[in-house]
Amino acid sequence: MLPELSPSGAPEPFLPLLAPSPLSPFTNNTAQISGLCVLNFTAAQSVISMTSIDCWSPFASVLANVICCPQLEATIAILIGQSSKETNVLGLNATTAKHCLLDIQQTLVEQGANNSLNQICSIRPSNLTEGSCPVKDVDQFESIVATSELLTACDKIDPVKECCEQTCQSAISEAAKKLAQRAYDLSMLDDSHVKSVRSNRVEDCKNIVLHWLASKLEPKHAKEVLRGLTNCKLNQVCPLVFPDIRHVVKSCGNGMSNLTTCCGAMDSYVSHLQKQSLITNLQALDCATSLGMKFQRANITQNVFDSCHLSLKDFSLQVGNQGNYSILTHVAFLSSSYV
Repeated sequence: MLPELSPSGAPEPFLPLLAPSPLSPFTNNTAQISGLCVLNFTAAQSVISMTSIDCWSPFASVLANVICCPQLEATIAILIGQSSKETNVLGLNATTAKHCLLDIQQTLVEQGANNSLNQICSIRPSNLTEGSCPVKDVDQFESIVATSELLTACDKIDPVKECCEQTCQSAISEAAKKLAQRAYDLSMLDDSHVKSVRSNRVEDCKNIVLHWLASKLEPKHAKEVLRGLTNCKLNQVCPLVFPDIRHVVKSCGNGMSNLTTCCGAMDSYVSHLQKQSLITNLQALDCATSLGMKFQRANITQNVFDSCHLSLKDFSLQVGNQGNYSILTHVAFLSSSYV
């Protein structure tokens, strides 16, 4: 755990929460879709347009973690939710899901989005189905779940408070558990298998709950709620992959005898991290802490972040007001000593 800091003034907001979109691409093409998808693209046209901007081809891979993929996932949930008003189902069958995923990508590509979104964001046709959740019928869903309580908890969420208090997230989890309980008897499976199956089923049912919520909210409002929920999960982990630190250990070990060599190795290492993805401030803090722990375990006893003037902004391509970053990286490195 990081030591608590008492800010001298009002704390700065977490950045980005709902990050602004990049400039809109100038395209005006008509998508050639299959005609075999049951989703109502018209009902979510404003959200689709925003997604094509957020996933604009030149920047999609860099913006994937923070902006593009969360927006794409929200768009899919909204499309299924809005269409459930006509289809009465909250998950597509496997065949229809394949057609719809292709149509979604084609529609976005024609508006300027990257043509590899499914790969960049790891979206598969199964993400559009009910998965292992035993309930996808709207009427059955509403007979099982306390829908008024769910809607009250999630109709309006504060992007910051929700991540701390988890009011909507708890309501979604409770609803998902109730849906998952409608599955077949697991008594014939061993305990470890039961836990795995039950956990996967609850996760699949959470998607069904999100689809239902998206059917009850206006698309723009639903997008804000879904993106807010995603940001809470987003900020819990460091998404960067750390390459081997042997070169840094060689240059910065032994009491950091040659500061120039050490900082050169650190600059090279961090530049590799920067190329991976745009990350949020909270993710950067987690990444700095994790890297600090790796250095501590490798017997690098000096605070290389401080000595080489590296701050949280150096863990990402993002820029902006970074006034408190050097302090936070110092905290991140020191905190790793007590883990």
